Amino acid sequence: MDRDKAWSIVCEFVQSESLRRHMLAVECCVAAYARKFGEDETTWAATALLHDFDWEIHPQAPEHPMKGEAILAERGVSQEIRRAILSHANYSGVPRESLLEKTLYACDELSGFLTACSYVKPGRSIFEVDLGSVRRKLKDKAFARNVNRDDIVNGAAELGVPLDEHITFCIEAMKTAAGQLGLAGSPPAAQPAEAPG
Repeated sequence: MDRDKAWSIVCEFVQSESLRRHMLAVECCVAAYARKFGEDETTWAATALLHDFDWEIHPQAPEHPMKGEAILAERGVSQEIRRAILSHANYSGVPRESLLEKTLYACDELSGFLTACSYVKPGRSIFEVDLGSVRRKLKDKAFARNVNRDDIVNGAAELGVPLDEHITFCIEAMKTAAGQLGLAGSPPAAQPAEAPG
C-alpha cells in the first residue's frame, strides 16, 4: 500500500476537509517517527492516512474501525496496516504490540490537540504553538474537550517517549506540512497607515 493508494481511499470515503486534515496531521507525525526509528515510512504513512478513513460512514464505536477494517481487507490493505488501525481504538480488543501500532496511537489524539492549539493562536498557526502553551491547554478541561487527555499521556508512555519530548517532536513534524494542514497561519491584519507627522 503506497501513499497514493491510501490517499485515494481517503478521498473516496472522506468528504470533510477537517477530517482529511486530521489524517494528514497524524501522517506527518507518524512518518516523522518512522524516519527517526528507521522504519518503513511508506507503510507508516499509509497507516496514518487510513486510520480514520471510515469515520464518516461508521461514526460510532465499535463500528469504527472494525467495519472499516473489512473494507480495507477487500482493497488488499496489508494485515500489518489493518491491525495497527484496529489497535488505535482502545475498545477494539486488539492490543498495541508493534512500534507502528504504538506510534499511531501516540500521535492520533495529540495531533488533533495540536491543531486545536493552533486554531486559538492569533495567526491560527502551528508555528505559534510551543510546549508551554500545549501543557497549559492540556490542564484546561474545557479546551478541546473531545480530545482524550489520557490517550495523549498513555500514548507517549506506551511509545516510551517522555511526554514533553513527544509533544515537541509532533509540533516540529506538523510544521513541515503546515500549509497542507491549514496551519500555516493567516497574514496579520493590515494596520492603518500613520498620518505623516
